[in-house]
Amino acid sequence: MTQIAFFVSIGFSLIAWGILAARYLWPALRRRSYVEALRPLLVLHSFRFVGLAFLVSGVVSPDLPHAFANSAAFGDLVAATLALLSLMTLRAGVVGVVIAWIFNLWGSADLLNAFYRANSTGLSPGQLGAAYFIPTLVVPLLLITHALAFRILVQHRSESSESALRESRQPA
Repeated sequence: MTQIAFFVSIGFSLIAWGILAARYLWPALRRRSYVEALRPLLVLHSFRFVGLAFLVSGVVSPDLPHAFANSAAFGDLVAATLALLSLMTLRAGVVGVVIAWIFNLWGSADLLNAFYRANSTGLSPGQLGAAYFIPTLVVPLLLITHALAFRILVQHRSESSESALRESRQPA
C-alpha cells in the first residue's frame, strides 16, 4: 500500500502541476523572449540544492540506499549550479544558449536517473523520511518545467534559424 500511495502522490502531482503549467505558466512564458521566459524556470531550478537533504541522516532514514542518496543529492547540486550559471550567461548569446541546453539536458537526465536509481536500489518511500515531499511534490514540477524549457529552447532555435534564413535572402 505504501508504494501505491507513493506513486499515486507522484501521479496527482504531475497532473496538478501540468494543469498549472498549461493554464498559467506557458501562456505567460510564450509571450516573452527566450531569455525572459527561461529566467523564472532557471530561478526555480536554482533551489535544487534541496536535494542535499538526501544526505542528512534524521531527515532521511539511515538505511536510505547510498547509491540513490549520493546520486540524487550531487546530481541536484550540479543542476542547481548549472541553473545559476545559465542565469548569469543568458544574455551572452550563443554561450548562454549552450549553457541553458547543458543545464536542461543534465537536469532532466538527473531526475530520470533518480527514478531509475530509486527503483534499482529497492528504495522504499518510508526511507525518504521528511524528504518524501521532494519526489512527490517537487520532482513533478521540475520535470514539467524542464519540458517547458526544452520547448522554449527549441522555439528559440527555430526562430533564430528563420531569422538567419531571412537575412541571408535579403540583397546586400
